[in-house]
Amino acid sequence: MMVGVRLKEIREQKNLSQGDIERVSGLKRCYVSRVENGHTVPAVETLERLARALEVPMYRLFYNGDESLPPQTPHSKRNLPWGNSGKSRRYIDRLAIALGKMTSNDRDLILLMAHRVNQRQRRRRLPIGDSRV
Repeated sequence: MMVGVRLKEIREQKNLSQGDIERVSGLKRCYVSRVENGHTVPAVETLERLARALEVPMYRLFYNGDESLPPQTPHSKRNLPWGNSGKSRRYIDRLAIALGKMTSNDRDLILLMAHRVNQRQRRRRLPIGDSRV
């Protein structure tokens, strides 16, 4: 489901206007309209502001069910090997912001390129037990 459609549904369920969202979030009414109609992809920080303005947890902008989700373990406690903290975490944050500013076609192009690079790397790897150098 597109975030904009879900945002509009929640806003209408709460009987709020785009002007109400503008006053609470500080985002321009025309920007809220562009997000709701799928003309703009908001950054993560903007999604946080919209969720606060609607007084809902941010996952509700993506989740269509009525029941709440079970609490998730924070990333810091899952011992992820990369992207959990420090330099790699800052890289992930910058990447998320950049992807949020891209058009859908640009994101698709980036994903296609990443997929092709991954395929090439897989072809170059030797099978386990192969002693060729």
